[in-house]
Amino acid sequence: MKCVVIAAGYATRLGELTKNFPKPLLKIGENTILGRMMDDIDRIPEIDEHIIITNHKFAPIFEEWAKNQGQRETVKGEATPDLRPQSSDRRWKKPITIVDDGTETNETRLGAVCDLLYAMDKLRIDDDMLVVAADNLLFFSFQEFVDFAKEKQTSCIMCHEQPSIEKLQRTGVVVLDENHRVLGMEEKPQVPKSHWAVPPFYIYLKKDLELVRRSVENGCGKDAPGNLAHYMVEHTTMHAWPMSAGRFDIGSLDTYYEAVEKYGK
Repeated sequence: MKCVVIAAGYATRLGELTKNFPKPLLKIGENTILGRMMDDIDRIPEIDEHIIITNHKFAPIFEEWAKNQGQRETVKGEATPDLRPQSSDRRWKKPITIVDDGTETNETRLGAVCDLLYAMDKLRIDDDMLVVAADNLLFFSFQEFVDFAKEKQTSCIMCHEQPSIEKLQRTGVVVLDENHRVLGMEEKPQVPKSHWAVPPFYIYLKKDLELVRRSVENGCGKDAPGNLAHYMVEHTTMHAWPMSAGRFDIGSLDTYYEAVEKYGK
């Protein structure tokens, strides 16, 4: 299973803090937002590689960050198997591959779904994928999510109960049956049909990768990762894992400074 980190956005809502620096690498205490997530994911036996898709502006910063973990690799253009890093002296056991999507501005960004497809194409990914957004602090292990997908033998999304109608109107919302099979999904519904909100964490199994690859050409939205989840729900069987604990979404300067205050000490 590949871990694919979607990190090609420009985080314009954080202003000067991320004007020339990627949000996933902002510090929370002695670690970074992304580092905290990878500390957990790297321990999952099924994961054999971390793939970080970023933009051309921030790729050198991710390169330096990866180098400081004891490994470094960047892919742009056609990939070959020997491009994978093989360093034995590194913080994490699994290799890191950084993919540069070639964009340099927020206006020319590919969008999260197209970034995923770009990485899949350049690295010729043909394996199960754990796809994650890199701007959350999580208080559970992704191992639980991987185990859930193994049990269900389907591609999966996460979900959590959200009591606020206002917040449900700003996210993806799913309807589930008693076995957590996804019956339907809506993006930012004005009248939510449930209180199950969908965070940006997904598992797409190898058997569904052709659907993923053809998603955009068949009308899937490009910008948000939830667009792909919505598309997949309509085209294959999906289950939703109810998160066993919470998360902290860092989407603004206020929430970043709140995260530093609460979790950085």
